[in-house]
Amino acid sequence: MTKARFQADADLRQAIVTGVIRRQPSLDFQSANEAGFEGLKDPEVLAFAARDGRVLVTHDRKTMPTEFGQFILSQTSSGVLIVSQSLPISEAIDALILVWEVSTAEEWINQIMCVPF
Repeated sequence: MTKARFQADADLRQAIVTGVIRRQPSLDFQSANEAGFEGLKDPEVLAFAARDGRVLVTHDRKTMPTEFGQFILSQTSSGVLIVSQSLPISEAIDALILVWEVSTAEEWINQIMCVPF
């Protein structure tokens, strides 16, 4: 059983990534900038996160669920967490830390969830 590692999508507010890392330094959360996601399409982002064994964290409720569904028809995903843009940053941080604390990476395989739950 391994801890989930997170990958921020390019649309995720950097303040969420920074806040999670500040509050839980042992949580592995790579920013979109570190991953070089600017200009990549959803399938490419999903493939990158899957190759790196990371749960993708995004604000994209519009296209990501459909792209995720298509992706898992032929490949294995490490999971997707969709964070509501209207959720206050502090609540988003709390939710992501909670997910990290109570679940394992294995539980996220081919799973998608929206926050708030």
